[in-house]
Amino acid sequence: MKIFLHKHVGASREPNVAEPDQPQRPLSRDPGSLVARAWEALGGVYDPELCMDIVSLGLVYEIKETGAGIEIKMTLTTPGCPASESLVELAGAAVSKALGQAVAVVVDLVWDPPWSPDMIRAAAGPLRR
Repeated sequence: MKIFLHKHVGASREPNVAEPDQPQRPLSRDPGSLVARAWEALGGVYDPELCMDIVSLGLVYEIKETGAGIEIKMTLTTPGCPASESLVELAGAAVSKALGQAVAVVVDLVWDPPWSPDMIRAAAGPLRR
């Protein structure tokens, strides 16, 4: 399994992040595309404290296909999140399992924009304000 974790303390390297309530969805219409399969896999990764998947929570900002594999930009609810290491590792492992070990998966942990409850999708329910 090839999973790489990059942590970015400052601004994200690219300003193309999702707006609240609108996580970037696959641009490909092919449901079998790597990006679509990665989104689906991340929908099965749950924050252990909030018992919600990381896509519905709005923690996944971007998924894109690169020449080397898949790059995921995600955040956490807070920089001191107790699940910080495990949640990022779980995300990478879920995508790697869904895509196969031949596809490199890079998870970039970013803090800009900072996460807020406004990013929770409306369908996610009671945690949303």
